[in-house]
Formats: sequence, structure tokens, C-alpha cells
Amino acid sequence: MKGFWAVYRRELYGMFASPVMYVVAFTFLVISGYFFYSAMAYYNLLSFQAGQNPFMAKQFSVSEMVLRPFFLDLSIVLLLMAPLLTMRLFAEERKTGTLELLFTYPISDRASVLAKFTAVVSTFLLILVGTLPGIVFLHYLTSPSWQPILCGYLGVFLLGSAFLSLGIFTSSLTQNQIVAAVLSFGTLLMFWVIGWTKNLVGPQLGEIIEYISFTRHLDTFAKGVLDSRDLIYYLVFIVFFLFLTLRQMGSYRWRG
Repeated sequence: MKGFWAVYRRELYGMFASPVMYVVAFTFLVISGYFFYSAMAYYNLLSFQAGQNPFMAKQFSVSEMVLRPFFLDLSIVLLLMAPLLTMRLFAEERKTGTLELLFTYPISDRASVLAKFTAVVSTFLLILVGTLPGIVFLHYLTSPSWQPILCGYLGVFLLGSAFLSLGIFTSSLTQNQIVAAVLSFGTLLMFWVIGWTKNLVGPQLGEIIEYISFTRHLDTFAKGVLDSRDLIYYLVFIVFFLFLTLRQMGSYRWRG
């Protein structure tokens, strides 16, 4: 894909040149740190009680009491932060007129969309790495199994990438960054809460609705279970919204 690296470097530079990225990163790390501290504090409190109760000590699990809640809490923070990372990618270019200029370069629409997606995913991955010191501290104290840790981070990474793919699509629909962020957040929230209605419909439709929901798939990763169905769900979700973005770019090129 000719021009991929040129657009990737340009978008990556734009990410780190924007104060929005630093505000998002700072907010994400502060909130995620608070969630991790709360989970650890609760774990320590119960550990003292478990020392006096042998039955309770047998049911004590750092994976269930610290890691799983932590990864699920990270997903909630991403629900708010992902739209802020993607809102400018296409909306700003449409507003300033640089999107039409991009069409004059020998760069394919596929390379442009994938480069922008890869750049924002790279930024997200760097922010996610900032949560590792807490995990290292936890490993120093309790030596938990690395399987739930790696599965949990993989789940959060795939979930964040799915959020970002949808955010890129909504950014391609409008020239206003705020509108793009609101559209992205509203759509992501719908995918988040849709699973709550599974008990209000029939069993077959309920299974479909539950499968569409984000929370079911992330919870499997947070438990330390690697299921191919969850991997396929996130990959299909990412490819689908990148495809829609590519079609939207094609319509702009056709309309001139």
C-alpha cells in the first residue's frame, strides 16, 4: 500500500503534537490507577479477614478480586476516552480542506484509512503500557498467574481497537470533531448496554443480542480464558467499521 508509512508518520506526529492526547492519556492513567488502587485496597482488607477464616481463605483469588475488576474498569474508561482520540482524524481534515489535498497524492484510500487506524492504535497501546507498573507491583506482592494478566490485556487491547475503528468511522461522517465524538460515544454506549435487554426478548434473539454486546466478550478475557469466538468478534467488528470508513472515503472522492 503506497503511502501508508507517510500517512502513518504524519498522523502519529499529529497525535503527539496535540494536547488532547496528553489530556486523554493523563486522565486515563489517573482513573485506571484509582480503580487499581481501590481493587488492591479491597483485596488487602479481605486478606486480613481471610487470615481469621480458613473457609474464606480457600475462596480467595487475586485474579477474581483484583485483575478481573481492573480490566473491566479499564473498558469503562475507554468508553469515554476512545472517541476523544479519534474525533479529529477525518473531521479535522474535512473542515480544513486537507482531505481533498490528500486525494491528489498517490495514496490509496485503503492505505490512508489503515495508516490513521494504526497510528491511533499505536497511541492507545502506548497509553495502555502506562498501566503496567501496577501489575508489576501486584506481581511483586502476590505472584499471580500470568495467563489472566495476558488474556486481560489482550481483551482490553482488542476492545480498545474496536472502539477506535468505530470512532474513525464516525469521524469520517462529519466535519465537526465534537459531533464525531458524541456519535462515537453514543454508538459505543449502545453496543455496551444492548446486552441488558436479552431477558426481555426470546431466547434465540437474546443470544444474538448478548453476542453483539461488548461486555460478554471482554469478561471472558478478564477471566483468563482465550476463546476464538471472542477474537473473531472483535476482529470482524474492526474490519467492518474500517470497511465502512473506506466506503465513506470513496464517496467523498467520487463527489469530488
